[in-house]
Formats: sequence, C-alpha cells, structure tokens
Amino acid sequence: MANIHATALVDKGASLAADVSVGPFCIIGPEVKIGAGSVLHSHIVLTGKSTIGSACQIFPFASIGHIPQDLKYHGEDTRLEIGDHTVIREYVTINPGTEGGGGVTRVGSNCLLMVGAHIAHDCQLADHVIMVNNATLAGHVTVGEHAILGGLCAVHQFVRIGAHSFVGGMSGVENDLIPYGMALGNRAVLAGLNIVGLKRHGFPREQIHELRQAYRMLFASEGTLMERLEDVDKMFPSNVLVQSIVSFIRDQSDRSLCVPRNGSTPA
Repeated sequence: MANIHATALVDKGASLAADVSVGPFCIIGPEVKIGAGSVLHSHIVLTGKSTIGSACQIFPFASIGHIPQDLKYHGEDTRLEIGDHTVIREYVTINPGTEGGGGVTRVGSNCLLMVGAHIAHDCQLADHVIMVNNATLAGHVTVGEHAILGGLCAVHQFVRIGAHSFVGGMSGVENDLIPYGMALGNRAVLAGLNIVGLKRHGFPREQIHELRQAYRMLFASEGTLMERLEDVDKMFPSNVLVQSIVSFIRDQSDRSLCVPRNGSTPA
C-alpha cells in the first residue's frame, strides 16, 4: 500500500503503485496514475488524466495536469504523460494537451525540470531533457533528447528544439534550433555548435570534426540553404550527427530556422 501522509487528499479513483510516497498536503485527482517508487514530497497538486512514471520525484508546489492556458480549450478529454526517473522541482507547471494539438503533452524519462519551469499544452519532450530555472515552453513545442534550456529562456509555440542542443539563459527562441546547435540572445540566433555537450556525451572526435565541417558548409553565404543542404548530405552520408541535422531541416515546420547572425563566422 502506498505511503500517504495523513494530510494528503488522494481521490479513491487515483491509481498509485504500492510503494509510492505521498507527502503532506498533496492533492491527487481521480484520473491520476503514479508508477512504482515515485515520491511526492509535499504541497503538490496532480490532476487531470495524468500519468507519472516510476521512480519520479516531484517537489513542493508543483502544479501538474491542470487545464491548458489556451482559450481554444473547451474541456475536451486530453492527457499528460511523464516518463520514468524524471525530477520535477518546486513550482513547475505542466499542462495536458488540447484537441487541436493531438490531445497529449509528453515529458520523457530522466528529465530534470528545475524550479519554475513551465511546459504548455501539447509539448513533446524526449528523454534526458534539462530545463533550468524558469525556462518556459509555449504550446506545441518539440524538444529532442539531451537538450538543455537555460534559465529564464522562452521558446515560441510550435518551435522545434533539436537533440543535444543548448539554449542560453534569457534567450527568446522563435525559430527552430538544429540538433547539436547553440542558440543565444533575444531574439536568439544560432551561435555555433554545442561542442561541450557533444564531448560530454562521448561522441567520437572524427564525427565532431566532420560535423563542424558540415556546419560551416551549411551556413556559408554561397547558394541557397537547400543547395548547401544537398551538398552536405552528399559529402557526409555516413555521419549520423550530420544526417540528423539534414533530416531535421528537411522536416521543416511552419517556423523558420534559427541561423547565425549576418556576417558571423560559424563555429
């Protein structure tokens, strides 16, 4: 049986694994599901059709699963899914999906959401994402694995943040950020590759060297972006890092691409 503090309010319809720990003054709604080994420290509200994975930790005053901050939302049946081993720190807010955005907000496994982070409706976060204090995502944002979003940054709705990318603190990101890219500023521009992150995750030196070559080609001044993209694709067909960027750009969303500032030299 779950360890539930006497002051917590857990609806009888909620589904909690046997070893879940619910701290003082938590409120858990009737459609919430919480996986094995998860810990709710205190003063947390979990509501809506929300599923929390196993071995998660949620800290005081987080608000998880309340209706989206979207005027188009009209009470439709939508949900929120959070993976395993994800840490949700104080004052984090996460909203479920909307009918117009696919109906589900997803947060992957092994993510770290620091104090005051906000994930709006219909966002899709892959595994190992880090959102630093007060980083915010508008609706429909997609974030790739191992991406890091710096403190106080804000990401515009429908923007895609590529895998292993880095968004600097206090940046305003209104365009898609390529995988392994680094975005800085307000409005954010592409400021090179996240070389530190690539090295930390053990990517081979030769792969990184080719990625830097491809980056310089891709954001050179000659020709069009699509022409340069074809050249990069042909020159580095077996480099998985380069090919992930090629695929990312070819799958372009309605947002423009985050590019270097005019006249800057690519990393």
